[in-house]
Amino acid sequence: MFRKVVCARWFSLHKLSWAGGSLKPALVKDGSLRTLSTSARRSTVMQAWVIDKYGNNSVLRYTKNASFPIIHYPNEVIVKVNAAGLNPLDINMRGGYGAATLAMKRDPLSINKAGSEFPLILGRDVSGVIMECGLDVSYFKPGDEVWAAIPPWKQGSLAEFVVLSANEVSHKPKSLSHVDAASLPYVAATAWSALVNTGGLNKDNSAKKRVLILGGSGGVGTFAIQMLKSWGAHVTVTCSQNAEHLVRGLGADDVVDYTAGPVERKLHTLEKFDVILDNIGGETEHWALSLLKPWCGAKYVTLVTPFLRNTDQLGLADGMMQTAVTVATKALKHITKGVHYRWGFFAPSGPALDDVSEMVDAGKIRAVVEEQFSFAQVPKAFEKVEKGHARGKIVVTVTTDN
Repeated sequence: MFRKVVCARWFSLHKLSWAGGSLKPALVKDGSLRTLSTSARRSTVMQAWVIDKYGNNSVLRYTKNASFPIIHYPNEVIVKVNAAGLNPLDINMRGGYGAATLAMKRDPLSINKAGSEFPLILGRDVSGVIMECGLDVSYFKPGDEVWAAIPPWKQGSLAEFVVLSANEVSHKPKSLSHVDAASLPYVAATAWSALVNTGGLNKDNSAKKRVLILGGSGGVGTFAIQMLKSWGAHVTVTCSQNAEHLVRGLGADDVVDYTAGPVERKLHTLEKFDVILDNIGGETEHWALSLLKPWCGAKYVTLVTPFLRNTDQLGLADGMMQTAVTVATKALKHITKGVHYRWGFFAPSGPALDDVSEMVDAGKIRAVVEEQFSFAQVPKAFEKVEKGHARGKIVVTVTTDN
């Protein structure tokens, strides 16, 4: 779907503001972009769950005085959050994982002092309504229902409002509620980046390709199964026995129970694969690449990489150096055996979500929500994610109005 960004001149004269849960028009005589409201308090603060330091679940703090997001660039939009999805990344970020790299992304010139990211709002998935658009945004207008995967260096969705680049936002699938929609963007963007950008798969070349998903019952796995099946691929999944019904219901062709003995032995009895998506990491690298078809362009893509851990432990420069050495060494080692070793990363992309939205509305992909929590239950939602072994996604309802 084509996206066009031009100057939205009409918006310099009109804008929408949020007061008491509703969107209301207001005239801006001087053409400036101000946050207007029937309450002066509403114009500067909002409700949110924040952290003021890194740590365990006790660092989560509810506040009614979080700073209201501001449009700083003409291609940005403010989204009123209806629902927010949680991911394992939120647990890791709460504990400080990736803090050094994310700090550099937020402040590349190191102008601000350490800890300037606090109070930090977590939450990488959002489904909601456009409240305000920057002057260069024409693909969206106030009142549009949208969804997005929020980059980890930006303030998150566990708040009433969030500001994003229009390139990171997409129109929400019409067939999904906000709760169901909030379960998909982050895992969709991650799977798309790993399988399409890194793995080289797409709707035109996936027919009859054999794909193995290691750890297929979580958010990324359940999305990847459906996307690959809609493209005609043969999908094999590893998961526990109690998740077999779920993944088969999503279209998995073969399911291997990793709790019933060494999973690699069972996988070696199957025909070799064209692509492997690894959500597990660790010891799987020692045997997983031998499952690929040699000298056929087959790729192993792992989402479990030491990149952020290296920069946290060694500092930015040394960490990146160590990371480059590690991935180059592994890639060279395996290319001599006729297979490709790759790292996959989350990449925010509104255009990718446009394609996913079409697939959802066509009935090819459905949301998999394991449990829904209210905004007051955010700490309980984090506890649920932290326990692991999710069967789909955990979603928090932020606002309930339509």
